[in-house]
Amino acid sequence: MRTDKIRNFCIIAHIDHGKSTLADRLLQMTGTISDREMTEQVLDSMDLEREKGVTIKASAVRMLYSAKDGESYELNLIDTPGHVDFNYEVSRALEACEGAVLVVDATQGIEAQTLANLYLAIDSNLTVLPVINKIDLPSARPDEVADEVGSLLGFPPEEILRISAKEGINIDQVLEAVVRHIPPPRGDENEPLTALIFDSHYDPYKGVVAYIRVMQGSIRAADTLRLMAAQTDVKPVEIGIFSPNMKPTERLTVGDVGYVATGLKTVQECRVGDTFTSAATPAKAPLPGYRHPKPMVFAGIYPVENDDYSDLKDALEKLQLNDASLVFVPEKSQALNFGFRCGFLGLFHMEIIQERLEREYDLDIIVTAPSVEYEVVTLDGAVSRIDSPAQLPDEAIIQEIREPWMNLQIFTPTEFYGTVMDLVTKRRGSYKSQEYPAPNRVQLNFEIPLSELIVDFFDDLKSRTKGYASMDYSFLEYRPGNLVRLEIMVGGEPVDALTAIVHKEDAYHKGQRLVTKLKDIIPRQQFDVAVQAASGGRIISRANVRAMRKDVLAKCYGGDITRKKKLLEKQKKGKRRMKMVGSVEIPQEAFMAVLRLEED
Repeated sequence: MRTDKIRNFCIIAHIDHGKSTLADRLLQMTGTISDREMTEQVLDSMDLEREKGVTIKASAVRMLYSAKDGESYELNLIDTPGHVDFNYEVSRALEACEGAVLVVDATQGIEAQTLANLYLAIDSNLTVLPVINKIDLPSARPDEVADEVGSLLGFPPEEILRISAKEGINIDQVLEAVVRHIPPPRGDENEPLTALIFDSHYDPYKGVVAYIRVMQGSIRAADTLRLMAAQTDVKPVEIGIFSPNMKPTERLTVGDVGYVATGLKTVQECRVGDTFTSAATPAKAPLPGYRHPKPMVFAGIYPVENDDYSDLKDALEKLQLNDASLVFVPEKSQALNFGFRCGFLGLFHMEIIQERLEREYDLDIIVTAPSVEYEVVTLDGAVSRIDSPAQLPDEAIIQEIREPWMNLQIFTPTEFYGTVMDLVTKRRGSYKSQEYPAPNRVQLNFEIPLSELIVDFFDDLKSRTKGYASMDYSFLEYRPGNLVRLEIMVGGEPVDALTAIVHKEDAYHKGQRLVTKLKDIIPRQQFDVAVQAASGGRIISRANVRAMRKDVLAKCYGGDITRKKKLLEKQKKGKRRMKMVGSVEIPQEAFMAVLRLEED
C-alpha cells in the first residue's frame, strides 16, 4: 500500500480507562476480527492481563479501513503497556507511531499516568487525539473532563470526541479522526534499512520474534539482517504482519509495522529499542533512544521445598525468554537455603513474575522483602553496587552509602493536598513544585528515596485520598544517606533474608516494630526463642517467643514423688534433644513483615 495511505498510531491512557476495550471495538468495526472470534481484550492475551485489567506486553495489529472519502487505509495499532514499571517499552512503542489516541475516563478525569504517557507522546512529536470514554456511565462528567483535557492540550473542548468503547458509541468517529488528523509515515524506500524493535517474544519454533516498525528502506524475506546494538547478523526464519495473528509476507517497506522471526534463542540477543539494518548495506547510525532496561527492585525467590530448586531455575529461564528485563542470579541464604536473587523493573513487575511462577509453573515459593540497589563507597575509594542488605560490608570500612532517589509526580484532587504532603514528608520525601493542569486538581512534584516508595506507598496514597490520587515516578540520581544495616536474629542466628538497610534515625523504631511483629508471627517451639534486632553492633530490641510446654504430670494421679521426677527427667532429655537439633520454623509472612511496618 502507498505510504500516504498508512497510519501508525497507539492508544495511551491511565490504567483502567478503557484502552484495551477501545482496541477491541476498532478491531471489530474494521472487520479485522469476526464476531465469532471476538473475546474481551483481544490484544491482552495473558490471563493475568485480563484479571488485573492492565496491558503487560505490548502488541500490534494491522487493520484495513474504508474511510468516508472512499479511500482504503492501512491502520497499524500498537497497543502499549499501561503501567509505570514498563515505561521504557511505552517510549519505544511511541517511537514507532506518528499519532496517539489519548483516552480519558469520563468519570475519573485526567490521572498521573495519563499525563506521564502524554508527555512521552509529546516528546516523541506525536499528533495527539483526545477521546473521552465511558460516557454511558451514570457518573460520567464528559463536559467537565472535556474542559480539563482541552485546557491541558489547547484543544477546543467541543471538538473532543465522546465515546463509549464498551457500548460501541461513536467508534467510527475515532477511525475517521485517525485517518484525517494523524500524518502518514515519512521515510525513503531507497535509503539503507533502519527498523525499530519495539517489543519481542519467544516462540519455541521460530525463536525470538521481534516486533518492528520500518523507518527507512525495506525488508525482504531472503535478506540477512544485522542488529546494530548487539552486532549480531540473522537470517530471518519468516517476516510478516499482525492481523491480529502472525501472517507471513514477502516484504515490509517504509511505514509498515510487522515482525521478524529471527531464530535467535534468547530475548537478550534481540532487545527492545535495538535497530535492524541490512548486513549487506548497513545504515550509518542506529535509531536513537536504545538502552538496557535497568532493574530497580530486587528480591530473593526461594523454593519452599529444596527439591524444587531446579524447577524454579527452569521456570525463571523460560520467563526470561519472554521478558528480557527480568534478571536473576543464584543465591544462598542461611535461613532459606538455595534460591535466586531477582531484579525487576518495579514492584508491579515483581508481582507479575511471582504470580506467573505460582500459576503457570505450579511452584510453591517464598519471596523475600524487596530492596533496592545501593552504591557503597569504601575507605579506599572503591565503589560497589549491592542489591541485598546481606552483601553490605563491615561498617568499619564503609565511607558512605548512596541510595537511589526518584522524581515523583502525584496527581490528586486539591482537597487531599495536606494528607499527600504529610505522607511524602513522613517517607523522607522533599517537595519541589506544584502545577494546576485542571480546576480542582493539583500535580505535586517531589523527590523521594526509592526504598520508601516500594514499601506500601501506593496503597497508603490510595487509602488517604479515597482512591482519587494517582502517581508516576522516574529515576533521578544516587545520593549519600545516613544508612545502616538492621539485622534480625532468631534464636541467636542472624536471618539474612530479614536483614534490611534503613535510615539511622528509623533503625530503633523499625527494629522494635519488626521484633514485635515477628514475635506474633513465628510459631511457638518446644523451647524459648529469642527474636532480636541489632544495628551498629548492638542489640536494640528483643522479645521472646514462649515455649510450648506439655503437662507430662497430667496422667500421674498419685504415688511417690520419684515417679513425677522420673517423668520430668524424661521430658527434659527430649527437650534438650529438640533444642539441639530443632530449627525455628519461620513462615512466609515473616519475610513480608519487613514490608508492613507502617505506624498503626
